[in-house]
Amino acid sequence: MTAGKPLGRNPTVLLEKIRQSLEKLNDKMEVFIELQKQERKQDFVIQDLPEALDVMTLLSLPDHLRKTAVAICKLGHATAEEVSEQTKRARAVESGYLNQLVLMGYLKKERKGRKAYFFVENGGHKVE
Repeated sequence: MTAGKPLGRNPTVLLEKIRQSLEKLNDKMEVFIELQKQERKQDFVIQDLPEALDVMTLLSLPDHLRKTAVAICKLGHATAEEVSEQTKRARAVESGYLNQLVLMGYLKKERKGRKAYFFVENGGHKVE
């Protein structure tokens, strides 16, 4: 969009904004569909989500953090390496995302020896 030009006068820009919005909505719908598929398989039931990571919280997260959060919900408690195996992303990337979720207050972090374990506090999955 050029400076000073109203959005309504440039249909190309308006259509691009609409396309971007539809893509975002589509991404969020895919999350709902995935959650429903998982519920049918009994691997991941929406009611089993810890309160801190309910569906609306997950949808409010950026896509990269949402994928990490869903993985930690499935695993209960896990290291960055275990999460990276689930998400198919590099361990260092997952470590950064997990630490971000800790800083945001959604996850807790606990060290056992040299390993750091991440978990949702009210999910009851602390490392012994």
